[in-house]
Amino acid sequence: MLIVRLMGGLGNQLQQYALYRRMVECGLEARLDTSWFGSTIQKDMLAPRNVEIDNLEGVSYVSASRDELSKLTGGNGLVSKVRRKLGVGIDRGFDKDIDYSKIRIIEENGRMYLDGMVRAIFDEKTCKDTLLEGYFACEYYYEDMLPILRNELKFDSGKHSNTDSLNRIAEVIMNSNSVSIHLRRGDYMDEANRAMFGGICTDAYYVAAVNIILECVENPSFFIFSDDLEYAEKFKQDLISNKSVTAAVVDINRGSDSYFDIYLMSLCNHNIVANSTFSFWGARLNSNKNKIMIRPTIHRNGQIFDPVKMQHWWKGWTFISPEVLL
Repeated sequence: MLIVRLMGGLGNQLQQYALYRRMVECGLEARLDTSWFGSTIQKDMLAPRNVEIDNLEGVSYVSASRDELSKLTGGNGLVSKVRRKLGVGIDRGFDKDIDYSKIRIIEENGRMYLDGMVRAIFDEKTCKDTLLEGYFACEYYYEDMLPILRNELKFDSGKHSNTDSLNRIAEVIMNSNSVSIHLRRGDYMDEANRAMFGGICTDAYYVAAVNIILECVENPSFFIFSDDLEYAEKFKQDLISNKSVTAAVVDINRGSDSYFDIYLMSLCNHNIVANSTFSFWGARLNSNKNKIMIRPTIHRNGQIFDPVKMQHWWKGWTFISPEVLL
């Protein structure tokens, strides 16, 4: 049995779910572990989370039981704790040559793409009875699943606190040359997160992205999504004064309605995303065959952009460096 640990916000959860769905689609016995959302773990979180994928229609999974997890992790006995501390049966990314048939816990540990793990699971089928823990942001993990997920995953507008407004905005987006722009602020402004994610989606990044759209798209209408409406409004004013374009801030998806931003972004013809898995999914669920998807070259500070690998792993995306010159 393969178990994928669910954790993080909605964007990360969708990535873990997509990997899980690929396993199921390939006929493998798989489960999702939702224990990370228990009160014991969440009480110490800077930004407490819940299982947000359950908000989407079409999401279907089998949750891992406590016994199934214990089988892979060894439970809480002394021997099992010592084995985990020593790394026995755990891949944390320190060994280059790994026999995945002997691994019981795989930790992504900041690695971009675990090619050996994917081969062992889907091709060789030697990786069995294993717990997978990571965010799995790399699109190549579930590239073939994206068309299926676009058909399966649905946003029920009836769950929105203002269904009429949501539907009106959706209609405007679908009847224009719409381009989404996502500005991730919120928890990214915390000191620790700013060190990890800050300075990537710079003003220069967004100017370069907008210029690409203006070169390729006739009469674009920009729809700005953000968890900081005051900042988004200032961004809009700068955009329309410098570029003389049509732009609007989408401000109806707050609180429990926030996940509908992904829905509206997915309806846009083209997408400019932040270094945020939340807006990655707005672009991934966009069904426009001619869409332009623009993202920064790196997701976190300290990553090294390998253009050959990234263009292979993220097919169809346009990359802009944070150091791009205005």
